[in-house]
Amino acid sequence: MSLPHPQLAHSLTGLLGFPVTPFRADGDLDLPRFEQHLTEMLDAKPTALFVACGTGEFASLTLTEHRELVRAAVSHVGGEVLVFAGVGGGTQVAVEFVRSAEQGGADGALVLPPYLQVGPPAGLVEHYRRIAAATDLALIPYQRATAIFTPESVAELAELDQIVAFKDGHGDLELLQRIHTATGGELPLLNGMPTAETFARAYAAVGARAYSSATLAFAPAIARAFFDAFERGDNELQNTLLREFYVPLTELRHTTNGYAVALVKAGLDIQGRSAGPVRSPLADVSPVHRAELARLIERGHAALDVMAGV
Repeated sequence: MSLPHPQLAHSLTGLLGFPVTPFRADGDLDLPRFEQHLTEMLDAKPTALFVACGTGEFASLTLTEHRELVRAAVSHVGGEVLVFAGVGGGTQVAVEFVRSAEQGGADGALVLPPYLQVGPPAGLVEHYRRIAAATDLALIPYQRATAIFTPESVAELAELDQIVAFKDGHGDLELLQRIHTATGGELPLLNGMPTAETFARAYAAVGARAYSSATLAFAPAIARAFFDAFERGDNELQNTLLREFYVPLTELRHTTNGYAVALVKAGLDIQGRSAGPVRSPLADVSPVHRAELARLIERGHAALDVMAGV
């Protein structure tokens, strides 16, 4: 398996950043705020940025908006880290978006599950083969929702040079172990679960140490501290942040569909760094849940202060 970018192997280890897509009050893209948001995230030292993905509300973006976001990210980041773009939908739509991402200068693409349709393993493989045939970009299949793979189909996809990692948001660790075994342990596995920090240690057991952190987008100090503790095996700090912040955040996320994204934007707004509203069919966080989120953010930062002896 050859990597299409010399830095790519390093970029897929560590803490992966998933920016939101800022919108103005009128619903249009807010590119200046997007660039500012990227700068805020880069301060936390992610190893790669994934723009216009799930947290970035890919499903609500037009092709033109997608292209503008990718170009803005690539230009603003200036090679400091690699930029991956979300692509998805049915095969022909995904091909249009991956070509757009390539034209925008992205280093790779995270291929989100096809919308609604659930195909057999052969159909999924063909879907990714056609996307790969349309671009030279590095590609990362994302397993969740309507895209659940067999180990054999992942092994078949891993033969394509452009498939450089496999992201899992499905949560079936037995299946992930079988995929790891079927690919000979050579295909990097990424933890892509919502609130991935709560799964970090479990996923590490099957070789998936890198993970996508939605928290990095709105509470970068907490996200960075947790990952560093995870890397050095500091269970005390991990357990403290899980108790004070991450597990309650997960419980709050489970209260309402769409909160995996809406809570991130609410968290930014609470801290004076608004990225605007979410687009329908998502809905903004309720006042009661917003107040609860504010308390969790305060608790998370307070826990860091206590552990640091402040």
